[in-house]
Amino acid sequence: MSENFINQKYVEDLLENAKFADNASISLSLDKAERGEPLSHSEIAALLVNENSEHLARIFEIAGQIKKRIYGNRIVMFAPLYVSDFCVNRCAYCNFNHNHDFNRRKLTMDELREEVKILEEMGHKRLAVEAGEHDGECPIDYILECIKTIYDMKFKNGEIRRVNINIAATTTENYRKLKNAGIGTYILFQETYHEPTYNSVHISGPKTDFAWHLNAFDRAQDAGIDDVGGGVLFGLANPYFDVLGLLLHNEHLEKKYNVGFHTISVPRLCPAEGMNINDFPNLVDDETFAKIVAIIRIAVPFTGMILSTRESHDMRKKLLRLGISQISAGSSTGVGGYAKRKSNEALTPQFTVNDDRSAVSIITELMDDGYIPSFCTACYRGGRTGDRFMSLAKSGQIGNVCLPNALMTLCEYSMDYGDNAFREKAAAIIEKEIPQIANETIRGKTIENVKKIRSGEGRDFFV
Repeated sequence: MSENFINQKYVEDLLENAKFADNASISLSLDKAERGEPLSHSEIAALLVNENSEHLARIFEIAGQIKKRIYGNRIVMFAPLYVSDFCVNRCAYCNFNHNHDFNRRKLTMDELREEVKILEEMGHKRLAVEAGEHDGECPIDYILECIKTIYDMKFKNGEIRRVNINIAATTTENYRKLKNAGIGTYILFQETYHEPTYNSVHISGPKTDFAWHLNAFDRAQDAGIDDVGGGVLFGLANPYFDVLGLLLHNEHLEKKYNVGFHTISVPRLCPAEGMNINDFPNLVDDETFAKIVAIIRIAVPFTGMILSTRESHDMRKKLLRLGISQISAGSSTGVGGYAKRKSNEALTPQFTVNDDRSAVSIITELMDDGYIPSFCTACYRGGRTGDRFMSLAKSGQIGNVCLPNALMTLCEYSMDYGDNAFREKAAAIIEKEIPQIANETIRGKTIENVKKIRSGEGRDFFV
């Protein structure tokens, strides 16, 4: 049974009343956030609408503190993999819009293997499979075949270890099939929680059903998928409304299933073929976007935050400091895009990529900036998902596994894909960070495993 737990008037009243919050009350809210205490809906709304530069500076500072305290210097790496651009929906913001005229395709299994091979050569171990909605051309059985094909592939340097899925809202039965196929996180963007805007930008197709889309994670949870990732497309509606919508959705899942979003993605509307960016009056500027990211980090400190290559190099660097914990690298947003890029063929992407550097360039810069690029997939493989993961995160114990796993996967990456200069950078970071592993036994095991990786005695170690 569908449930609409987003009360439009309630959210609009929150934002209207927040305009009257005084500086003293906002300062008290930020004091609470700094102490790690949860904020109310009205406090979050006041932070969103406030334009005081001193408060904004403190929001950024506190978000950075939370990011450092919970995630340390780790940045999880992934890449999107588009398998089909057939779509029956007419969405005003998307190049895959059913009415757009271009040569659509879906990957054959041989083409999929070529894409995965290229991604593995880039060092990726975690993929997000993406597809348009078309039950005729891209049924659930095709997605299941893609997952099996990816997991079955073995390379000299290992294999893809986690396949996340970002496909249209579907049935409980289909979610159960995805669960049985061994997916990692099921990702779905609500696009916007403002129902009138949602209805205006979704012109035809199954995606026009706001409630069906909104309750997709309930059906996924009912099917046993306890790792779900939400998100909105900032720029469709009032962005502050959508931040509060995300938080209400997260609270709904926590209340009903004892676990909310594992991740929140923050894509921002950007140009694409077949749409005019000027048709959208709620576009989000860089300063507002940075504030949004920081406030989400404050509001849901234990939820991972994902940023794609929609954003520029400079913006990605800034947002990493404010709360982003996972980024894509070397991405292509079109079907067969990695093979086409390799052979310099033209591509029809879903959206424009603004950070088009190679994966190794992005990963190298992360290290230069003091981050630990992590290729870890251990929590999923070790059963630390859903409320089990969140209980570890909220108790502070997750760092005992995340840091050593990040260091071991970085060591593995450096040996398999890096040149001598890269290996030296990685070795310096590993030596610097190993003493930060609090558990003596795990610290000793990490030192031992790093030596084994470097000597070629083993690989794919995790705790």
